[in-house]
Formats: sequence, C-alpha cells, structure tokens
Amino acid sequence: MDEGSMNGDIHDVLVVGGGATGLACARTLARCGKRVALMEREARVGGNISSRRDGEWQTEIGPNTLIMKPPLYRLLEEMNLLDEAQSANPTAKKRFVAMDGHPVALPTHPLRALNNPLIGREGWSQIIREPFVKKSRAEEESLAGFVERRLGRRVLERMVDPFVSGVYAGDPHRLSAQAAMPRLVAIEREYGSLIRGGLTKLWQSRRATPEMPAEWRGRLVSFPSGLGRLAERLGEEITANGGEIQCQCEVAAIEKGEQGWQITDSTGRVFRARELVLAVSAPVAIKLLMGLDEALTAPLAEIAYPSVNAVALGFRREDITHALDGFGVLIPSVERRRTLGALFSSTIFEGRAPAGHCLINAFIGGRRQPEAAEGSDAEQVQQVLYDLRDLLGIRGDPVWQQVNRWPQAIPQYELGHQARIARLDRALEYHNGLSLAGNWRDGIAVGDCLENGRLLGERLAGRL
Repeated sequence: MDEGSMNGDIHDVLVVGGGATGLACARTLARCGKRVALMEREARVGGNISSRRDGEWQTEIGPNTLIMKPPLYRLLEEMNLLDEAQSANPTAKKRFVAMDGHPVALPTHPLRALNNPLIGREGWSQIIREPFVKKSRAEEESLAGFVERRLGRRVLERMVDPFVSGVYAGDPHRLSAQAAMPRLVAIEREYGSLIRGGLTKLWQSRRATPEMPAEWRGRLVSFPSGLGRLAERLGEEITANGGEIQCQCEVAAIEKGEQGWQITDSTGRVFRARELVLAVSAPVAIKLLMGLDEALTAPLAEIAYPSVNAVALGFRREDITHALDGFGVLIPSVERRRTLGALFSSTIFEGRAPAGHCLINAFIGGRRQPEAAEGSDAEQVQQVLYDLRDLLGIRGDPVWQQVNRWPQAIPQYELGHQARIARLDRALEYHNGLSLAGNWRDGIAVGDCLENGRLLGERLAGRL
C-alpha cells in the first residue's frame, strides 16, 4: 500500500474538498506553519467556482460575482489580487423583476420607490404599518411567513420571492427565516422593526470606523479571466506556504486511528493526519461518513439540494431590443415561467462576449420546479428562449450556447435547518479531530464560505 503523506509522515490536517471553504481553510493552516494537505477529486481546485472560455465567450459555471465586504477585501489584499479585481459596470446596479410579462426596474432610491409598480399601493399600505407590527414569539418561521407578516404579500411575491429564486433557487415557504436570513431576524429581535433597525444600522455604519476603503464597499467584482482566478490564487498560496494539494484524488475510505485520522484514496494511497476536515457538500459527506456514525449522516441527509441548470446564450446585439442596462432580470413564481431569472453577463463585466454581441446566463430548475431542469440541452435552451423572448425582446436565435448542469446545486436552509446543524455539532463532539464544513451551513455565498474556512483554519491552528 502506497504512503500518500509527504515523506511518509503524519500531517497536521487533511482537508478533503477544494472548494472555497476547503481552500480558505488550507491556506490559513499553511500560513500558520501547519503541515496541511488538501485533497480534491477533480483535476482542478475551486469546486463550484469555475470559469470557462470558448473563443471570445467567457462564462461562469457556478457563482458569477463576489460582493466586496471587509473579510473578502482583506483576503484579496493579502493575496495581492486587488489590482487584478475587475469591478462591475456601474449599470449593473440596476436590477429588473418581471411583472405582467415586462421587466420592471427595482427602485434604486427611496423617493423612486414611491411610484414603483412592483410595490404599488398594496405594498405601501403594509410597509407604512411595519414599525407597528409586533415581534413574533415563534422559535422558527418560514421566510415567506416572516416577510408577509412584516411587509405584506405584495413585497413577498414581487420582491422577496424572485430574490430567493435568484440566490437559493428555493421556496420562501420552505426556507427558514432564522437560517436563510438571520440578519433580518436579528434586526426584528433587537429593534422591533425592520425599518427602524435598518435606518439605525445605516446611521451606525456611517459613524463607525471603516473596515475597508469606502470606494470598495459593496462593490461587485470578478477577474478578467473569471472567478476561477480566485481559486487558482488560493491554491498557489497553499503550496507557496508549504502546503500540499492532491488533485484527482478521490477518497475511498475514512478511518479513525490511535494517532488521528486515516484516509485511503481510490488508488490505495494512505494519508494520515491529527485533524480531518471534510469541506464537501452534504451528499458527499454522507458517502464518506457512511458506516462511521449515523448521528453524523442523518442530519446531513435532511438537507435538500435541488437541480439547477445554467443556460448561457450568446446573441448578436441587434437581435435583442432590451437595453440590457442592468445586472439581470428575476422572474417571480406568480409569473408562471420555468426560468428563474437571467444575468446580463456581458453588461456586468467586459470581455464576456465578442464585439457586437451580448451574453445572457439564465437559470432553470430549483426547489419549486425541479422537473424544469430535466430534458436535453436543446430542450433547456428552447424553454429559456420561450420564457425570455417577450421579456427582453429577443428576435433572433442564439449564435452561441452552453448548458451546464448541477444535479445537486444549492443547499436549502429550510425549516428545521438550525436544529439539524445543532444535532450534527453534538454528534461531532464524539469524534475528536473531525470537522465538517461547507456552504450547507453558515451561509451559501462564496464570501461566507471563504470567511468560514478561514475561521475554521484559525481554530484548528490554535489547538495543534
């Protein structure tokens, strides 16, 4: 049996999974001087973060943008990536939502919101009452229930519903407000009102010492070669600091030994370490932990992962009448279309389409309509075209297309999610040296995963 560990020694930490969480964790450990090896079953690191170039067309297979917050700013600064960061076109600040078959821009200023048809009289009649709505005493509430209780059905159907589709591909009636939108729940608990709390938070942020330059705050960024550059740079940092990366390394077995944890890969190589981190999706973690402890796998098995397909379509610019002057368009479920929404990728960032052309990335499937992700690539393209033609004024057929499928796309933080994670954490107390992490807990955004990976790496480094 071959020894996979460097020089046959035991590592401090083995990290399984080369997505954002695993990369950030391994990078932190390597920078702290720990002997760490990252194991990734694919030929490259990055997980869902993947950029693809086809001639002059450039697409993101997974996440499309990063939102600049202090932890991400510090990370990019440490890795000397700020100069490479590509800021989104200012036009991308505008967001559209489909309403009665037409794209309507979300208000970008409070005064413009007064006459916005997405809110309407029905919406405003509830919004002005929001400061007087009593706090809920329930331990948990669906996101739909929370929003409708505080802001009314109109805001739920026309604003929150499409947002949830765009971020989670989820169902607000199933998502847990406490798990999926904890900041909103915290504002209600502290201030008794989203409006009062939001205004207070805004005032406090303006008086607080800035954690990052103001011009970077909230900026949408990527890189000229796509978000794959971020994963690439994280991998470079790991190896530059003495860490080890094993790609095309599929874990076949996990065992707990006297000196820590042992992993055997599909080729028979053995890796040993004092600490083991599984930074993988819940379904993958279940397979790896099968037979070790049902108390670990049972909570993970309750996390839903709907199918979502990303359909990238390239058009001649003259074949679309809409100005595409925004980030994209989201489609509420009340519009009864199968496509969840579409990003105007070539508007958001330069270099995504040939001159005189435009690139649109649409998403189909999700928690409420998983069957929409079924069918051939050609059928997926035709469905998206059917849903978007009238919305965007598409007159011709695409000159370029690409369909990427995620059979298990985005973990759903549904009702009971916090209890599931609590059960999992209690079970982990009986398995010293084992950590489980990923976008199925503590936030699905890339920025959340990077920060959670960093914090996990610091905790492990502190006890080794």
